[in-house]
Amino acid sequence: MFPLLFLAAIFHFDAVAFAPQERVAISDDQKGFVLVPSGERFVPSGYNYDHDEQGRLLEDYWDAEWSKVESDFSEMKQLGGRVIRVHLQFGKFMDSADRPIENSLHRLTKLADHAASLGLYLNLTGLACYHKKDVPAWYDQLSQEERWRAQANFWRAIARSVRDRDSIFCYDLMNEPVVSGGKRADGDWLGPAFAGKHFVQFISLDPQGRARPEIAKEWIGRLVKAIREEDPSHLITLGMVDWSLDRPGLTSGFDPTQVSSELDFISVHLYPETNKIPEARKTIEGFAVGKPIVVEETFPLRCSIDELLEFQKETKEFVAGWVSFYWGKDKDELRRSSGIADAILLNWLERFRP
Repeated sequence: MFPLLFLAAIFHFDAVAFAPQERVAISDDQKGFVLVPSGERFVPSGYNYDHDEQGRLLEDYWDAEWSKVESDFSEMKQLGGRVIRVHLQFGKFMDSADRPIENSLHRLTKLADHAASLGLYLNLTGLACYHKKDVPAWYDQLSQEERWRAQANFWRAIARSVRDRDSIFCYDLMNEPVVSGGKRADGDWLGPAFAGKHFVQFISLDPQGRARPEIAKEWIGRLVKAIREEDPSHLITLGMVDWSLDRPGLTSGFDPTQVSSELDFISVHLYPETNKIPEARKTIEGFAVGKPIVVEETFPLRCSIDELLEFQKETKEFVAGWVSFYWGKDKDELRRSSGIADAILLNWLERFRP
């Protein structure tokens, strides 16, 4: 007995690190998240891992530089992250409208297993077309109906490959989708570039007289159905821009009060502005539609770090989790840098508490 107890004591931490994960579910009060079966409260906070320090997307280096992925995930774990949001490019996962790329699916399962080994959970954000050069020409030439079918096939393949992995926190249908308010040119599916990447994407090119939320709801329903055909349990959400609310001015067509019935929780991207913190709070309140809210993207881009941290405190009654950014440089690398942007990022990483 003694030798067994001695060995157990020696390997205690490894046993904890590699203990089987529990799945994440919505809490009974519909305000947050719990782990199943324990019922322990779960806070889905962490980091977007959308590109590295060179601006490369994950699929650009996860084959040849897997050790970098491991190192970055370890750093995000040390920073206190529980959820890592990864962004999957459509063109890196689909060879045709109905044929997935098996090597990419294999790599994704490896990523899910690595996350599990660290006790981390993945937010799988799909259908990305961030680098226009990586978007297949055939994909942009599809009609709306054909494109939606291809998108559903993408999600079937993703869900089928990871449905048994408890390290999956959620499927995020798309990053910042928009329903076109008028007729767009054929193949013009992407919004303007920001820092060389197209984060906004249109799901339609012509509303043809239909209300925009009606189109958004139908699109969500089709993709949710595709996922549920393969995976009945992992959570589903959608990365909405903060201007999705039905207000005067710019809107996305994804009004959360009208399109969220089939989503398990609400994800909003919000970058508060200096001297406009009350307006940001009202935006959060606008997304409170009876489901948990996760601020899936935030950063002191338009306000000070102090203002953003105070905003987090002010909205804790509404927000169940916060997800910021990690761009491949650890804190030691940032300290050695003389760049102002790196100094701001270092300050934020040291003060942000996932």
